[in-house]
Amino acid sequence: MTAPAKRVRLAIAGAGGRMGQALVEGVLAAPDLELVAALDVPDSPAIGSDAGARSGRTTGVGIAADVAAALARADVLVDFTRPAGTLAHLAACERAGVAAVVGTTGFDPAAREEIVERSRRIPIVFAPNMSVGVSVLVELVELAAARLGPEFDIEIVEMHHRHKVDAPSGTALRLGEAAAKGAGVSLVDHAVYAREGVTGERKPGAIGFATLRGGDVVGEHTVVFAGAGERLELTHRASSRGNFAAGALRAARFLAARRADGECGLYDMADVLGMR
Repeated sequence: MTAPAKRVRLAIAGAGGRMGQALVEGVLAAPDLELVAALDVPDSPAIGSDAGARSGRTTGVGIAADVAAALARADVLVDFTRPAGTLAHLAACERAGVAAVVGTTGFDPAAREEIVERSRRIPIVFAPNMSVGVSVLVELVELAAARLGPEFDIEIVEMHHRHKVDAPSGTALRLGEAAAKGAGVSLVDHAVYAREGVTGERKPGAIGFATLRGGDVVGEHTVVFAGAGERLELTHRASSRGNFAAGALRAARFLAARRADGECGLYDMADVLGMR
């Protein structure tokens, strides 16, 4: 008789939050995954409660703040928290030899370089948006920018819930990078993040960003290609966090296989989905 496949053991960071709960529910629904640890900050009101309590489930896994103890039981950490917390978690993952899925946004260049450095010793999937649909959108934006050419102005509009702390969103910036790559320019040199007052005419080649915040919007992104007499708009709307959780869990499975083979490296959702 063939032995049953070993389940991937996951630790969820930020388990008391909205995204953390979506991840917990996703793990509990997947027969090939096992929730072995749930983490939150020490002063979180969720500390000590069962990880599945908010969804009416009893998992036997309590939400705790001891990162080292959590990673001692895990194959992969999934982290959608804040930059400082994520960096501390990655340092702990490196010490423990645990792979990491990072969906946190708002990193500065130095923090991004630290993630790259950690990936030389552990496998990491780092993506500002784990949605399968957004991964396809990134490809479409790059293609559209290349095909439409400089005669089309590029603007990126994003909206998120009132609690989001960084702007533009990491996904908007990733879409801007894709547009810049397709256009053959540098986003650093062509991005416009704010307009106010008498700004003058739009500069040729600019890639503009507009940020909206309000309500409980999970995430909406539109890339506008505006030409003379016509306009192309590519839009992705997320109606729940479940799609982000599903993508993150696909990434965790991907990393578990890499970790089992002793591989390190920095990956994104294009790697996870076999789009390279």
